[in-house]
Amino acid sequence: MRAAITRDGALVVEEVPDPVPQAGQVLVRTLACGICGSDLHALGDPDAFTGIMRRTGGTPHDIRNGIVLGHEYAAEIVDYGPGTVRALPIGTMVCGPPIGFGPQGSGIIGYTPAFPGGFGEYMIIPEGFTMAVPGGLAPEVAALTEPFSVATRAVRRAQMSPTDVAVVLGLGPIGLAVVAALKAKGHGPVVAVDFSPKRRALAERLGADVLIDPAVESPYGRWSSLGVITGTMDRMAAEYRGLKVTDSVIFECVGTPGMLDRVVEGAPASSKIMLVGVCLQPDSIDPGVVAHKELDIRGSFGGSPSEYRQTLRDIADGRIDAGVVITGTTGLDGLKHMFERLGKPDEHAKVIVDPRS
Repeated sequence: MRAAITRDGALVVEEVPDPVPQAGQVLVRTLACGICGSDLHALGDPDAFTGIMRRTGGTPHDIRNGIVLGHEYAAEIVDYGPGTVRALPIGTMVCGPPIGFGPQGSGIIGYTPAFPGGFGEYMIIPEGFTMAVPGGLAPEVAALTEPFSVATRAVRRAQMSPTDVAVVLGLGPIGLAVVAALKAKGHGPVVAVDFSPKRRALAERLGADVLIDPAVESPYGRWSSLGVITGTMDRMAAEYRGLKVTDSVIFECVGTPGMLDRVVEGAPASSKIMLVGVCLQPDSIDPGVVAHKELDIRGSFGGSPSEYRQTLRDIADGRIDAGVVITGTTGLDGLKHMFERLGKPDEHAKVIVDPRS
């Protein structure tokens, strides 16, 4: 098959062997695959990316060589491996969480040689995680179920009440997906923050209630107008008086060094801080401020099969208009150039790869 594979830290399009489904696996033809920020990180800083994966029990393969990336996929069933139920007919369009397992071991699809990703013409996926795409949903939209399921998980882990104020910092694909997931669950107000006018406009289309350009004003300057008490003593005084207080949740979707420290400084007392953007470098915060403000910092990574399934229903039923974030498409031959263009936030949000084109 033709695939964009990593060679010496670069993407090279070449012919590679077709993957062969083993026991419990399905062979599929890739119809669409999104470019994820993790793919950009993996090639941009492979040592840090591989180090994080190894320290957290992930796939320990060197991302610079022999990897077919791509884990946000929609595909059609071509064949089944041995020992499969074969519940879905050949030709069915499917998607699923990027979790690979079988006789060859386990790993994240698109980050291990055992499970080549959607930047190739064919993939193998576990039959148990193969989900039929509802009729009428385009493959490029179905492929977005994976990044939007990441947002579904982050919102679930935040354990919010409907009246909590949500601030989403960074409106890349994941930040935009968090905005959409919050609104699909009926949360509001949702404050969307990004330097890019184009990305703020996309957030507005997904339902964001307040848009902030941090070059013009601080994302932490509207707490009072949103009914949030910022100081620890003021909040305690309100609680002692029996007053209803409004909680806040900050979704950090940027993932750059120093960002968490700025969030800790700007967060109101008793806030939850959801780490959704992945920072690959060590960072530091002031633990005294975290303790004094009684801040709750939670990580969130990926999405479970049940969260993936719920997200697919939300997209198919129109509760989430995932296609809004698609700003470009490319074939395999244009993939390397598109990776470079994705570094310009005003040009693209989400780009979809079609290995057939």
